[in-house]
Amino acid sequence: MTNDKIIQVHNLKKHYNKGKIKALDGVSVDINKGDVMVVIGPSGSGKSTFLRSLNLLEEPTEGSIIFDGVDITKKKDENGKKLNIDIHRQRMGMVFQHFNLFPHMTILQNMTLAPIQVKGMPQNEAEEKARELLARVGLADRADAYPIQLSGGQKQRVAIVRALAMEPDVMLFDEPTSALDPE
Repeated sequence: MTNDKIIQVHNLKKHYNKGKIKALDGVSVDINKGDVMVVIGPSGSGKSTFLRSLNLLEEPTEGSIIFDGVDITKKKDENGKKLNIDIHRQRMGMVFQHFNLFPHMTILQNMTLAPIQVKGMPQNEAEEKARELLARVGLADRADAYPIQLSGGQKQRVAIVRALAMEPDVMLFDEPTSALDPE
């Protein structure tokens, strides 16, 4: 392994229904720091399963995923200590196909929840960063709105900047432009 590899996937398999459905069947790939990778295929071909497997939201049936030198598919680290996948997930942002915004929270609250709760960021700092990110995507005036008050494209932009607010090392996007206009 070189220092440039951030994710290494070896013979990744994900089977359902006692092996009758093979969503992933032997996927292997090395992803270097700075790479932009695109997974293309028809609906139902395993693209979302692959992305969800990279941060173990889907537990692979077989294979390994090495994230920044750590095999996150193992239950224990090299010292025999239980592996805390949440630490690795903090470094791997994900934007889901269906946005997953909390409907009872404002856009600003949606964006600051994880930085405050997970990273321990002070609320004023988290809010400042969130407002800067919202301004970058043209939604500065929507900070106090609720998700139901936004269009699909606006929700998608919020989901993207919400993930970026955690300053991850890796970003995983599951159909990130599906609700956005081409421009």
